[in-house]
Amino acid sequence: MNHRQCIALLAASSLALTATVPLRASDGDGVEVRQSEDALYCKERKLGTWFYCEKPKEEPRKATAAQPPARERLAAIGTQLEELKARAILEPSPENVTAYVRFQREQLDRSSMFADVWQRALWQDPGLDYTLQRPVSTLGKRAWIDERKSDRDRVMASLSQRYGVFYFFASSCGACDIFSPILKSVSDKYGLAVLAVSMDGGPSASFPGYMVDSGQYEKLGLGTDRQVPALVLFDSVTKQPMPIGYGILSQDEIMDRVFQLTQVKVGSDY
Repeated sequence: MNHRQCIALLAASSLALTATVPLRASDGDGVEVRQSEDALYCKERKLGTWFYCEKPKEEPRKATAAQPPARERLAAIGTQLEELKARAILEPSPENVTAYVRFQREQLDRSSMFADVWQRALWQDPGLDYTLQRPVSTLGKRAWIDERKSDRDRVMASLSQRYGVFYFFASSCGACDIFSPILKSVSDKYGLAVLAVSMDGGPSASFPGYMVDSGQYEKLGLGTDRQVPALVLFDSVTKQPMPIGYGILSQDEIMDRVFQLTQVKVGSDY
């Protein structure tokens, strides 16, 4: 048998053994390959470091020191910043001032990074961007206001079917003289029922069909200070009063508050 035949025989024998139970072997680059666990390799042939039957023992991993919680790390930064600031003020040497300014600049860079990532997150997730619900840009805000007014005017026309307004005034109140015609115009425009209540028994030129207060002010939850003019929206279905406000209000303010109290879910505008 010549040299080439010997090599071919050994190769065929190796392939036959490899087809049985696999054995780990290491190639020249240290990469594990699979060979047979036959005793011929492990015991009799003793192929040395190129073939081995037992898995090499892994070196134990070095334990890494756990970082403190992020809240503690942030508090430590604040403490260090205050310490450097105090040292720079009390001992204003070039070294102390420079150390404070450098550390402060690092934190400003950190804040800028946070603000940038915050903004990018809002751009990529519309559920996080509140400005889509309540715009802050000039153009977006204008469009939002116009849409709100359109909804408000549409709703105000049907409010009189369920809601009415208590209007508390006094004949000696100068603000009431200014406010009464404003409220009367809103009432006439939308058919909103207004029950005028005189706190001092005196008349109102805008609401001649007034009544004198006999405890309604306190019963509607307006307190005991008897501030006028005062408006209270009353729900005829739930029998619940909802104070609108005090003092002189414009027509838009009256309608906006009525719309918000009756149509807008609490917290959705803020």
